[in-house]
Amino acid sequence: MDPTTATAQPKEALPCARVAVLAPVRGLFSYRLPGELEASIGVGQLVEVPFGRSRRRGVIVEICDGRAEPEGLELKPICGLVQGEWIDPALLRTLLWSADYYLAPPGEMVFAALPPAFRKLGRLAGASQRQAVLPVEPGDASGLTRLQDRAPLQARVLRAVQEAGEVLLADLEQRMPGARAAVRALEAKGLVRREARELLRDPPRADLPAPKAIEHLGAAQQRALDAVCQALDAQQFGVQLLHGVTGSGKTEVYLRAIAHALRAQRGAILLVPEISLTPQLLSRVRDRFGRQVAVLHSALGSGERLDEWRRLKTGRARVAVGARSAVFAPVQAPGLIVVDEEHDSSYKQSERLPYHGRDLAIIRGREESAVVLLGSATPSLESFHHARSGRYRLLEMDQRIDGRAMPEIELVDLRQLVDPLERSQTLSPRLAEALAEALDRNEQAILFLNRRGYSSFALCRDCGQTLRCDNCSVALVHHLASDQLCCHYCGLSRKLPERCPTCARGRMQLFGLGTEKCEQEVRRRFPGARVLRLDSDSVSGRGKLDALISRFARGKADVLVGTQMVTKGHDIPGVTLVGVLLADLGLHLPDFRAAERSFQLLTQVAGRAGRGERPGRVIVQTFLPEHESIVLAREGRFVDFFERELARRQALGYPPAGRLLLVRTSCEDAQRSAELARQVAASMRRHGPDTVRVLGPVASPLSRIRGRYRWQLLVKCERVGDLQRVAQAALRQVRVPAGAKILFDVDPVDML
Repeated sequence: MDPTTATAQPKEALPCARVAVLAPVRGLFSYRLPGELEASIGVGQLVEVPFGRSRRRGVIVEICDGRAEPEGLELKPICGLVQGEWIDPALLRTLLWSADYYLAPPGEMVFAALPPAFRKLGRLAGASQRQAVLPVEPGDASGLTRLQDRAPLQARVLRAVQEAGEVLLADLEQRMPGARAAVRALEAKGLVRREARELLRDPPRADLPAPKAIEHLGAAQQRALDAVCQALDAQQFGVQLLHGVTGSGKTEVYLRAIAHALRAQRGAILLVPEISLTPQLLSRVRDRFGRQVAVLHSALGSGERLDEWRRLKTGRARVAVGARSAVFAPVQAPGLIVVDEEHDSSYKQSERLPYHGRDLAIIRGREESAVVLLGSATPSLESFHHARSGRYRLLEMDQRIDGRAMPEIELVDLRQLVDPLERSQTLSPRLAEALAEALDRNEQAILFLNRRGYSSFALCRDCGQTLRCDNCSVALVHHLASDQLCCHYCGLSRKLPERCPTCARGRMQLFGLGTEKCEQEVRRRFPGARVLRLDSDSVSGRGKLDALISRFARGKADVLVGTQMVTKGHDIPGVTLVGVLLADLGLHLPDFRAAERSFQLLTQVAGRAGRGERPGRVIVQTFLPEHESIVLAREGRFVDFFERELARRQALGYPPAGRLLLVRTSCEDAQRSAELARQVAASMRRHGPDTVRVLGPVASPLSRIRGRYRWQLLVKCERVGDLQRVAQAALRQVRVPAGAKILFDVDPVDML
């Protein structure tokens, strides 16, 4: 118990509550239950409580006897309830388990499951209220006859209301100016009445072409669906991994499994890596299930998120679709949780609350006795290892729908381009030729380069210095549209100087490439082509991404150039060519998952080609054509890649063979950050068993971000319990100085 919640007075044995308070502190806090609340309060209830000198929101996690508290202390009372809102028991258990597992403040973790509106004190904004107009006697023609000559506007309004049965007053006023006064007159005559209607905000929808309906499943699809439905009928928790090649019809299996769950009076959750990048999938779900679908993601406005949450909480919507935080959606009686593209690193939140959406889907499935279905063409090593070892059930779909061929993949060795002009081009001669052929046949193409901007860095030809960010340890990237050098971490921007700031002699020259340069080159070499660019710079405004994807999906553009945003589940039949401009970019990162991510990214982007009637082809440009991840991705040999990569991980003790904890310190003072990291490492070495290995500390690969210096250490062990024990010991013993922070990242994904 925190002393800020209690005062030294004689103790009374009164009922009290343990509360997860919305504050960045670990532990629960005890409060007395006021007499007037005893009968109406329970576990999961949202409350307001005194905390220090202020008030905070919190959630009750336990009702207990105040005699368990230390003698001589009187607990402060709970201030009040939050409009009767609560968190269901199974979801609350998932959240508390998460806080314990990820070493996170329980209050912060619990409120991660709620819309942002719940964080603020005061009354929650309700749904918008609108006046509806209803007829007192529907279909009665006598009133109309009397009004026809005397008050024609009243007659028109009355006829509209009687025909519709109910009309919003605002709609009447828009259609018939003066309708508001006419309604008041009709109400006085007893012909109509007004009632308040709750109007929930509806998130915008993408205008996408309707997908081709699938009447009959293929044999592999049917086997996978049968397995999921059998598990749903058993109403027992279990995890199934659907390993299906790109274009094999995994989405249709998801949709029919969701329909089966709904027929069994169970709800469903569908997780996608980034909801804004999968408008086609969202459109298919909405087309199939209509108003039963609620969407939860950070791009929605605060009111929209609150309305969607309430629709799920009240059971008006039974299917939740969203990114990682949708794993906490208040779906009533969830029977199925689907994690699409389960391998994607976007499911892991790396800052503040470093939880993994896929892993918590499994925990929530266990608490709800639900079936968890993980799907991917390139499963993570961890998930595929669990499936091969029998922990998950493995479902295979190794053929595309209707027997369509997988795209042919061709490698271009960039080292062989000896002509200086060719080497300076974004498109190799082979890729340029393939693009010209596709355009001649009126086919579409996707060009993938996982680097934003125009040029990667600016360099002085005299002294060799690059222009770097003032706040971060990264080079500034030149963006052509704004003609600015930008930092992609803190947002700093400046003009390109004419002279080098270091030596004041040489001129700065731009080097490297990004999506802007690729777009410009395609436009220059193919002036008749309609070219779009998809990266976070081109779709920064609300609705822009949906509009861009819709335009490309409807065949109103020929070439789509973009970052990894173009790899995320787009199913566009007109695309027959995919070009990967620099396949080995990710292989140079200091991360043990670099080869796995490169294999997954290549396989996923290649899978965008040939999904329609025409065959697809993929041109991969690389300086490392012999690299194992590139060769095996080209040949579609996932199992071979898995076995070789697993052997390497086992030799080094990396997941899935071992468990990891990444500890990162940060501070505006470099020495204080380093010293804090050394203290944490020393504590862990002192209290850890022999099975725990502490590597470091060292400066992080990105050693300075937003003005804060970062140090990190990596803890390796076979059992996660040992990792958590040494972390808890460090939390108790190491004092964190003012302005410094420690992040404990269990099962880290981002090693930078």
